[in-house]
Amino acid sequence: MRVLLLLLVFLGVTQSHTTSRPNIVLLMADDLGIGDPGCYGNKTLRTPNIDRLASGGAKLTQHLAASPLCTPSRASFMTGRYSVRSGMASWNRMGVYIFTACSGGLPPSEVTFAKLLKSRGYSTALIGMESPRRGLAAGLGRTPEGSVAALGFRSSIPRSLASGLCRTKGQGLPCHPRTVFLGLLLLVVLLLLLFLCFLHFFRPLNCFLMRDYDVTQQPLSFDNLTQRLTAEATSFIRRHADTPFLLFLSFIHVHTAHFSSKEFARKSRHGPYGDGVEEMDWSVGQVLDVLEELRLADHTLVYFTSDHGAHVEEVTAKGQKHGGSNGIYKGGKANNWEGGIRVPGILRWPGVIEAGLEIDEPTSNMDIFPTVAKLAGSPLPKDRIIDGRDLMPLLQGKSQRSEHEFLFHYCNAYLNAVRWHPPNSEYPPPCLPEAAPAADQECALLGPLSPSLFSYRPWALPALAPCPESTRTAVGIEWEIRAFLASVEAARPLLRRLHWRQGPSAQVSPGGLVCPGRLSPGLICGRQKGQAPLSDSDAGVSSGAPVDSGRAAHPAGPDVFPKSK
Repeated sequence: MRVLLLLLVFLGVTQSHTTSRPNIVLLMADDLGIGDPGCYGNKTLRTPNIDRLASGGAKLTQHLAASPLCTPSRASFMTGRYSVRSGMASWNRMGVYIFTACSGGLPPSEVTFAKLLKSRGYSTALIGMESPRRGLAAGLGRTPEGSVAALGFRSSIPRSLASGLCRTKGQGLPCHPRTVFLGLLLLVVLLLLLFLCFLHFFRPLNCFLMRDYDVTQQPLSFDNLTQRLTAEATSFIRRHADTPFLLFLSFIHVHTAHFSSKEFARKSRHGPYGDGVEEMDWSVGQVLDVLEELRLADHTLVYFTSDHGAHVEEVTAKGQKHGGSNGIYKGGKANNWEGGIRVPGILRWPGVIEAGLEIDEPTSNMDIFPTVAKLAGSPLPKDRIIDGRDLMPLLQGKSQRSEHEFLFHYCNAYLNAVRWHPPNSEYPPPCLPEAAPAADQECALLGPLSPSLFSYRPWALPALAPCPESTRTAVGIEWEIRAFLASVEAARPLLRRLHWRQGPSAQVSPGGLVCPGRLSPGLICGRQKGQAPLSDSDAGVSSGAPVDSGRAAHPAGPDVFPKSK
């Protein structure tokens, strides 16, 4: 009887452990490649704490960023939606925010995971880099006491340049060469002066640290910056150890320009980039240590990732490479090859997620939104499509298959590729291994098929696979392909006649990148410590219903994305 009672108590504790609201710690690197951490195969960079996180939890081997650029990837991460749905994907070559006071940003109608968890009683904080802008105002970093518990790293704003100092008559050469020459000379001098002023004032106006709405350092100093951010993160955990909390620690590492403290400078085998990676790993270890010290580790879901792949093409003026390693994958940041979107994905929750688990199913950084919302007991918004999927069934072994049948891959707002994971794709080929040519040793090691590009030649199948079932299979596949192509051709006239709905306003546009917003240099320099912050309405936070109807803003059509299940 006593044994039965103990068993019931154990089951009750286990059930409450898995269903109670855990603390959430989200760790995001900037420009870290999937080939950089040791747990993903790197043998020359020292990342013991990231490796410790992986060995104690689950490692995702097909974890994909929603975009190969910072701004759209982070917007998708925080909202669980493709960035084209919120206007955070650019239609021009400038796909990220580089100036502080631009008017673009995450629309107030968008819901972040911080908003959802805050509504469920969580204390929330964003510490570190804030790329999609308005993230603080949109729920990231506000504590129950009403302040934004975060350090925000922001960029700057340019002023528009005016020209047109000389006039001409008609077409062709000007009528007054001397006047035109003096005018052009004056214009060149003015442009040179403006450029010199821009260089002089760029850093003070462009780079600064904020706590809540107070500027704490301007211009920004990188000296011991990682230690300061880490101290803020661990202090937040200590202050909220007795209540559920969401901590989003967004590292500045390893975006250029690279920096590191004296303790890590020139200590790695990969120059400034490697120093930054190893210092970031130290910071991860500090967060894990404080969770264990406060006995919160067993009640905290920790997630580590990068916003996209490493910027392997970037070099210094001397030709030295800035970026890291994307492993075996081609490409990197700012392009849509696999190296630009495949990122580390590690989740740890002792007692809930099996230690040492590896998951090879396709997952996305958008999946964190529905995952943490469900763990916090918050329903997902019903007035919009959520593209992410709950990861817990995969992490707990309740499902062996990702819920993503399709994953769309964008460069800015342009659809470059679609990853299709068909429901019936997991089966061992019955004929190919045995029928492989004698000189070909790789075919026999294929194992289960995975989605790939291939040339379909049904007439070659009987020669490769003499088993009688192959002929019938080839004929069946041929008819399926013909039927599919016929349906595509039949849909073309309908697609031409459709009237596409106007999509969301473009936030990463020339106007959104340049036009001054509320956070202008004058406001930054003029705001004094303790001055009242912007109201929610001023800061872009709205309690009204979002305007998004749940349809995609993409030229391929309003229903290009499958609806959430």
